Amino acid sequence: MTAKAEAIRQKIISTADDLFYRQGYNHTSFSDISKAVGISRGNFYYHFKTKDDILAAVIDNRKQVIMQMLQHWSELFTDPKERLNQYIDMIVGYQDNIIKYGCPVGSVCSELIKLKNVNYTDATEMILLFRDWIIEQLELMGYDAEKSSHHAMHILTCTQGISLMGQAFRDVDYIRREADALKHWINQL
Repeated sequence: MTAKAEAIRQKIISTADDLFYRQGYNHTSFSDISKAVGISRGNFYYHFKTKDDILAAVIDNRKQVIMQMLQHWSELFTDPKERLNQYIDMIVGYQDNIIKYGCPVGSVCSELIKLKNVNYTDATEMILLFRDWIIEQLELMGYDAEKSSHHAMHILTCTQGISLMGQAFRDVDYIRREADALKHWINQL
């Protein structure tokens, strides 16, 4: 693939990711994506044959971004509690988008689970990346595997709940307040 073709492919993935997040996978068409990218549908099919192929590329890209972000936090902060606080701060940093569109990971997983013709397990892998990283941080804090797994699921449940309720009530103060409460809980561990 030429550099130009790869650049177009990446633009398609980035644009589709944004549209899937803002409009939902089910409400985004090939036409929506090709129009937003600015290429003909014929050119579009050169890069992706089906909408499911685009979805797979979007999810792969999101997983790469998540892994890079988690790696960056692991390098930036030496204390596992600081790393976990950074994870919680992510919600506050994305609060405006969360209010409008929900959690980028949780909302796509929720939508894809309902679709019969789409393999949503790839989307669930995004959540598993966060879960496994959180478990690792808790184990570094001295918790055994069972307690780390339990706490990790609690943290994930809280962050998804904060996102959902923040969006439902369109309340950024709620997001900040609950994020602070969750960070306080983590800091007390």
